[in-house]
Amino acid sequence: MTTERVEEKVRETLNAVALDRVRAPANLVEQVVRRRSRRRFSQAAGAAAAVAAISVGAVFGFGGGGTGHDRPMRPAASPATPPEGWEPWQSSSPGASERGCLVDGSALYCGGSEYDAAKIDANTGKRLWTVEVNREGDGIDHPFAVRDGVVYAYRNHTAENAPDGDYAGGTDLMAVDADNGDVLWKVEMPQDDRSAQAAMLIDGAVLANTPSVRTMSALDPLTGKKKWRHTWDKGTVCQRAVLSGVPYLACLPDVEKPDATEVLRLDPATGSATKVATLPGGQQLMGTTGDRMVLIAAQGAGGKDLRLTTVSGSGERVSHPYRTVGATATSEVIGDRLISVSWQGKASAYSLTTGKTLWTRPVGVKLPSQDTMQSLPAPVVSAGQGVVYFFSPAGDLSGLDLRTGEQVWRDHVDMGKARPAFGGSSQLLLYEDALIARNGSTVVSLLPRVGD
Repeated sequence: MTTERVEEKVRETLNAVALDRVRAPANLVEQVVRRRSRRRFSQAAGAAAAVAAISVGAVFGFGGGGTGHDRPMRPAASPATPPEGWEPWQSSSPGASERGCLVDGSALYCGGSEYDAAKIDANTGKRLWTVEVNREGDGIDHPFAVRDGVVYAYRNHTAENAPDGDYAGGTDLMAVDADNGDVLWKVEMPQDDRSAQAAMLIDGAVLANTPSVRTMSALDPLTGKKKWRHTWDKGTVCQRAVLSGVPYLACLPDVEKPDATEVLRLDPATGSATKVATLPGGQQLMGTTGDRMVLIAAQGAGGKDLRLTTVSGSGERVSHPYRTVGATATSEVIGDRLISVSWQGKASAYSLTTGKTLWTRPVGVKLPSQDTMQSLPAPVVSAGQGVVYFFSPAGDLSGLDLRTGEQVWRDHVDMGKARPAFGGSSQLLLYEDALIARNGSTVVSLLPRVGD
């Protein structure tokens, strides 16, 4: 399948042209069809992954709007404790955070329209340093990892237009000093994929999709120099995950209906590949939990009967049936659970160990309208409190008991004016027990008074 045909199919789906009578939300629009010219999803993931994402995405993330309903509240087992030195704060500084943020220690590392990287004090909201964008910063990416005093992020390769006047600057992976914001090194990427699949940390290296679309290279984290490379065959697409510092690939044929998916382990020191499992059909990587990858595949033509499979680093696998009721607004693998929210305003917790739905309850926040093309942020879990938190771009916040789904807290914060239809996705982050809610350039940090 050609790049153009894949993009055509993706756009048809995203524009709600009859796929189980549901429609795609903003986060898939932004991830699959980048707004900048010449940015191709199929270059980053391949036709098979695009089609798999559409079929699974028809269940996980498409649908109409809805509103959550409040539940009677009761005390949680553990009250929230403020981080040392933290005070509630709110920031609305355009240019530094619209593209998203990452929490590391007592700092936020964000990206926006003016800065590819900005360090913000998580205790006060004060900006500490910035790295200016190279031409423009209208993507959906932001710094994705921090380790040993180095921040890893993306920036445009050049600010110049091509000879025909079109801008096709490309993407660089860059490393930034976490103390002062100095750029330590840059490596050019072969395409403009800036998703979680493009680069990730492994033991002793940064694993990046460079220098070709079918190659992963282990780069020295301090210099950017190549340590080793692994390249897969033409006609194959490989999804990537990291378990306990070890990289894994889930590879499948680049066709519409793959027969099987192979899971490979790459030695983090040498890059040598070992097959650890073969799974039936085209599996879509959903996330990781501990030492296991979580994959999902459709079991029938309708796309509602699914099968979730966890695969350990040694190849041990466990599969369970999974059936959704209605379309999903957001879902996240957190610990042993798949937490999801339907567009009808119901939150569910599904056990990856038993294959059972533990509870289904009203989520307690107002979901964005389908027509606005906004998305519901992924939930976050405070394991210490035993609470899963949800956030709506409208400013609603809700906390559900992780064991029972009962609502134990709710609040509302002013997030300013409504965002444009194709604005960046909002976020909910956890800084110890404090919550950080972001929508566009407005960032609010507050302590959920659970159990007080």
